[in-house]
Amino acid sequence: MRALGIALLGAAVTLVVIASPSFAASVGPSATWESGVSAVFTMTNSPVINEIVAYERSSTGSLTWVANFSTGGLGNGASLADQGSLAITANHEWLLAVDAGSNQVSVLRVGQTDGVPTLTLADVVESGGILPVSIAIHDAWVYVLNDGNSISPGNIAGFSLNSTGQLNPLAGSTQALSTSATTGAAQISFNPAGSLLVVTEKATSLIDVFAVDSHGVARAATVHASHGSTPYGFAFTPHGQLVVSEAASGSLSSYRVRDNGYFHVISGSITDFQTAPCWVVITPGGGYAYTTNAVSNTISSYTVGGGGRLHLLQAVAAATAAGPTDMALTGVGQFLYVRDSGSGQLEGFEVQPNGTLSWIETTGTLPSGDEGLVAI
Repeated sequence: MRALGIALLGAAVTLVVIASPSFAASVGPSATWESGVSAVFTMTNSPVINEIVAYERSSTGSLTWVANFSTGGLGNGASLADQGSLAITANHEWLLAVDAGSNQVSVLRVGQTDGVPTLTLADVVESGGILPVSIAIHDAWVYVLNDGNSISPGNIAGFSLNSTGQLNPLAGSTQALSTSATTGAAQISFNPAGSLLVVTEKATSLIDVFAVDSHGVARAATVHASHGSTPYGFAFTPHGQLVVSEAASGSLSSYRVRDNGYFHVISGSITDFQTAPCWVVITPGGGYAYTTNAVSNTISSYTVGGGGRLHLLQAVAAATAAGPTDMALTGVGQFLYVRDSGSGQLEGFEVQPNGTLSWIETTGTLPSGDEGLVAI
């Protein structure tokens, strides 16, 4: 929450040829991998040793702590004011984590023993910059968003992820953000087609769009002004519309983003009547968007029209414990999990067909500075 306050005040893996899917499958994450587990993962972000906290998820959505697994790197013990510090491949084989204290990225293989989730460390590499905060994955391409510091500017850096979980730098993929000054970089993500990368900058209220070529290499950013102040977390609809939270404006906006650089506001700054909406998820079908309001201690819900148009569904879809931050939906969108940074807990909700949320449980005792959330 300290980092959030500052932000408000201050405001992969080579698929060598797209036309060669068989080659991509041979070098990238296994298309046939199936861990067979239902799990939720978060991260301690400890400066002593960074660990993934693993929970087994039941068929009713309740969570049972299993174990902590070392990332092989270090956290920094403070809020990264980000979305996406943990990310998982589409087939759920590889979990990736930022190590903000050691400027590294870790790869862990997801497995199971008698249905209980396990993680095995596969690789730890330099992040390609300073203070990694967010990870984007598309097929075998991985990009890391480095927030930087007063000496080293923020950037994005690309890698290829092979079938054994090793990350290798993508030549020519490192690109600068909008300025060498502080940007307050919050999130990086691919669009559904993998042809674009998007980065939100809290301190500048800018949104960077990077075109990605057929070799997975990002080009220099095209920079756009956010419709509202302090763009933070975001998610893409299945049709590629971009939905972005605006922490200082108390709202969400949606955009049409195309490979030719076209960037157009669909719905501009639709308020949720709460304070500090920062993290965003969209249901797999694309019909509903949710945002956590870190200061109001609530979740707001929106409907998302076929053209990406936003309408507020419920200003308070759910009340939470203190400081709700990261969210994660299970693969079919049945359950929504929220990390409450202020109370060090996780909360689970069942997503109803009409978009409303039904509380399941509040659980966990997480350390101060914990980060990220993934659900499978």
